[in-house]
This record gives sequence, structure tokens and C-alpha cells, in this order.
Amino acid sequence: MTAMTLVTLAQQQPPNLGTGGVRQWILDNLVPLLLLTVALLLLWLGGGKGDNAGVMRRLGGVIIALAIIGLAVGGNAGAIGSWIAGLFTGG
Repeated sequence: MTAMTLVTLAQQQPPNLGTGGVRQWILDNLVPLLLLTVALLLLWLGGGKGDNAGVMRRLGGVIIALAIIGLAVGGNAGAIGSWIAGLFTGG
């Protein structure tokens, strides 16, 4: 009986493996956690000392990083790249 069960399991199709679940978990959990951590560090390190200009300078870097993450996971980087190239080529 056990041998028959093993043969049946071996003949079945393997499960569909991929990285979609891990990717979605990172986007749903890890990215917001990192953004919250960066925001708290910006407020604690710069805001507490009254260095508002320094906080805004660092915030510019965070916005650029968010734009890069958006390009990486958005799936339309080619269209955005063509649009940016069109800004400089006039076409």
C-alpha cells in the first residue's frame, strides 16, 4: 500500500514553483517596514536637532530610491525610459 502511494505521488506533476510569493511578500511587508524605519531615523536624527534642511536633503534621496523601486517592480520601465528619452530628443 505504501509503495503504491509513493508511485502515485511520483507520477503527479511537480508543484509550480517560483519567486512570485517571495516578491509579493517583500513588496507588501519589507518595503513599508524599511520606509517606516527610514522615516523614524530621519525624524530622530535630523528633526530633533532642528536640522530641517538636512532632513529635506535626505528626503530627496529617499524619493529617488522610491522611484527606482517603482521602476523595478512596476513592469513598465521601457515605456518610462522611452518617455524620458523623448524629453531630450524632442521626438
